[in-house]
Formats: sequence, structure tokens, C-alpha cells
Amino acid sequence: MKTAPAASSGCSADPAAHRLTYRFNFSLGFHRLFIRIWPNCRMLLALHQQRITRPHTSFGPFRFLEALPWLVLAATMRVITYGGGPFALPAIIIASIAVLLAFVLVTQRSIELADGQTGLGSLTLAEQVKLALGILKRVTLLMVAAAILFALTGFTTLAPNLMLGLDGMAFDQPTIAGKFWSATVASLVLLMIVGAEANKGAVDFLSAVREFGRRFAWMGAAIAVLGTICIGLGFVQGAVRHAIWLYGQTAPHGHFVKNLIFFVFIFSFAMLRLWITLLVLTYGLKQSYRSG
Repeated sequence: MKTAPAASSGCSADPAAHRLTYRFNFSLGFHRLFIRIWPNCRMLLALHQQRITRPHTSFGPFRFLEALPWLVLAATMRVITYGGGPFALPAIIIASIAVLLAFVLVTQRSIELADGQTGLGSLTLAEQVKLALGILKRVTLLMVAAAILFALTGFTTLAPNLMLGLDGMAFDQPTIAGKFWSATVASLVLLMIVGAEANKGAVDFLSAVREFGRRFAWMGAAIAVLGTICIGLGFVQGAVRHAIWLYGQTAPHGHFVKNLIFFVFIFSFAMLRLWITLLVLTYGLKQSYRSG
């Protein structure tokens, strides 16, 4: 006697049919899920692309400290240079490159604060180093030529300070004339950076000198103002240095705390001097463009 087939309950006794039904239900469910999440996926992709293409911005106060690591390196190399020995020459070269890298970073921020546009922020580290080396070669020749010229004309005591023109953009110059010389060197460095950006990274010293001549009314005034500010800043830095020395003689703290205070003092004034230098020179350059 044949029995009637059982009513279908949604499951099949055949394993193959069961697998086929499972795959169909899984595919149908995945398809429905895909239809639901695809608009969100497209939105996420758009936001991701937008995040990549937008310029990188960081926490506001950090922008004023971007150059600090390079100034720390420059200060360390200066200590090695003053110690003399076979490492003095490589140390002063590294210190000069570090000062120029810090100068490039602050140049970018000062131009942005002056409502200008610059592509310096898109430079890689290798491109920044290449730019710094190109500027360093030309500025070194300028400082050597100026020192030789002053030595030949009888200014033998001033001539060595002219070799500190690059160093004085961030660190204190020992003479008043040296402060104005560092301001002049900084203005030429700024013009070389601006020119290199417009010339696909090529550094042209003679072009910067011509630009300096064309914009001398405003750039010369900026140098005069900057040199005067640096004179006052030098007095303030000297007073703070003396106060720190007195504190070190009487404070009960160990050498670690005293050295930490001294290094913070050096880096703070170096950062302040560099920012003042770029803000004053950038303002002068901006006004020269406005005046035509």
C-alpha cells in the first residue's frame, strides 16, 4: 500500500535540495542587505575621498610648534660645534639645515596667517631638505663673501659675526650689526623660498636679489623694524638668562631640573625669534605686492 507524500514543511528530506534552498536564501538575503547598505557605502567612499583630498589640518596651537623639533636639533648641533673637534663642521652644517627647515615650516604658517596661498605644506621631507640644501649653498657663499669683504676693509671684529647670519634667524646674535645682518639674510631666504615655489623648486639667488631690489622700500623697512625688535628681544633674553643663572646658583633642585629649565629657555626664545622674523618679513612682502 502506497502512502501519500507528506505535506511540504519548508524543508526537504533531500540534502542536495536543502543545500540549494540554503544557498538561494543566503544569496537573496545578501542581495537585500547589499541594496540597503550600498547608499551608505557610497557615502563612506565619498567621505573617504574627501578626507584624502582635503588639506591636512591639525590642532591649532600645534601649528606654532611644528618647527620646534628642528630647532631642538639645531641647538644640539650648535653645542657640538662650540665643543670643536672633527665633528664641528658636520654639526654646523646639520644645524644650518635644521634652522632652514624650521624656517620653511614657519614661512608656510606666516603666509597663511597673512591670508596668502602657498604650496609649502605639500612638500615632502625630501623636498624640504633639497630646498634647504639649495638655499644653504647660496647663503653660505653670501656670508663668506661678506665676511671677507668686511675683513679686507678693516672690520676684522665684525667679519666673523657675519658668518652667523643664518644662525641668527633663530638664535641670538652677539652684536647689533649682526642682528640687522641676520634680518637681511632672512629676507633673502624668504624671497628664495617664494621664488622656488613659483619655479618648480629651483632656488635662484640672483632672482631673489632682484626681487629684493624691486621691493626694497617695504623689505628694507621690514628689516629695520625686525632688527630693532631683535635688539630689544636680545636684552629681554639676556635678562632672563641672568635670572636663570641666579636661580641655578641658589635653587635646591638637581641638575636635571636646572638643565631642563635652561633648554626650555633656549627653545622658547628661538621659536619666538623665528616667528617674529617671519611675521615681520611676510608683512613687508605682502605690502610690497599690494603697492605693486
